[in-house]
Amino acid sequence: MLSTKRRFYNELSILTDSAVGEFQHNLSKIADQGALWRVAHPINEMVGTAEAAGKIYAPLKTALPDLERRDLVFVGGQYEDRQYIAAVGHYCGTFKNDWLTIPAHGQSIHLRYGEVYEIKDGNIVQANLLWDILDFIRQAGFWPIAPSYGMEGMWFGPRTSDGIVLHETNPDISAASISQTLAMHKALFDFDQQAPSRDALLTMPQIHYWHPKMMWYGPSGIGTNRGLAGFVDYHQLPFRLAFQRPRGTPEEIAAERKKYNAGHYIRIGDGDYSVTGGWPSVCATHYGGGFAGMPPTGRKVTMRVMDFYHHHEGLIRENWVPLDMLDLLNQMGLNVMDRLQDQFERGRYRKENM
Repeated sequence: MLSTKRRFYNELSILTDSAVGEFQHNLSKIADQGALWRVAHPINEMVGTAEAAGKIYAPLKTALPDLERRDLVFVGGQYEDRQYIAAVGHYCGTFKNDWLTIPAHGQSIHLRYGEVYEIKDGNIVQANLLWDILDFIRQAGFWPIAPSYGMEGMWFGPRTSDGIVLHETNPDISAASISQTLAMHKALFDFDQQAPSRDALLTMPQIHYWHPKMMWYGPSGIGTNRGLAGFVDYHQLPFRLAFQRPRGTPEEIAAERKKYNAGHYIRIGDGDYSVTGGWPSVCATHYGGGFAGMPPTGRKVTMRVMDFYHHHEGLIRENWVPLDMLDLLNQMGLNVMDRLQDQFERGRYRKENM
């Protein structure tokens, strides 16, 4: 695992340094020709290095010619006999050419990412790329929904500045990290059967897992929060009031989740870090208002989510949460890219006539 992490840490950085015409060749060095590539909406799913080069990397490199990858967390591990590497960070560059119809402004910009790669026989066989495209839109000067409850802005790296894990880690510590995460998840799962309230969320068993100085780094549209009270007030309670997860017996809940193939494809611990994720990992009913300023729709929705955890001083100190907001909003009846086209056109007109 260690040699795999070191190799892909270097290779993924080299990939973003490639010229547009070199992407397919360089991808073929690290990925199977038939690899599945799953990317945030509106890019979505495709198969093969040619498709990935042409639809994922070349357009981004064209938009940001000085594209650079900057990892904050880079870890690896095995789950159900599958080998994974996972990373959180930012693609950085100068936004010189339009991307996904978003007008370029010629200034510095960053694209936040959570990425998980399944590795088999030394090559990528599945890539899961949750890029925060809504945050990119925000930095470009456009906004399609109500203001976020949390704070918007670039995510911090780990408090201990040790998120790039390219050394051997203690297997007992790694196991303890993912065990702590799953125990916290169980506390939240058990609470799903109750009506949410602020007091209940502040006093339920999750309090035993979060560090007093916890940071919760949410996607654009939700934002970043500090401390359990901040987490509850600015994300957890509004989210739970808007979305109701399946309820009933464990068997009934499992059956409902199975309909949507909801669950984790990754659960790993690597030293003081752990990662979970699903495509989707959450299924719910949008039954309450307020989230992103949207009225309740009654629709069934799923959520593509990753969670990266930093375990420090015996507790979960930091949680980075890539979530495909554009896909979620689309299921709620709001096509963000369609809504913004008029704004994008006005933005281009202003730029061209300055």
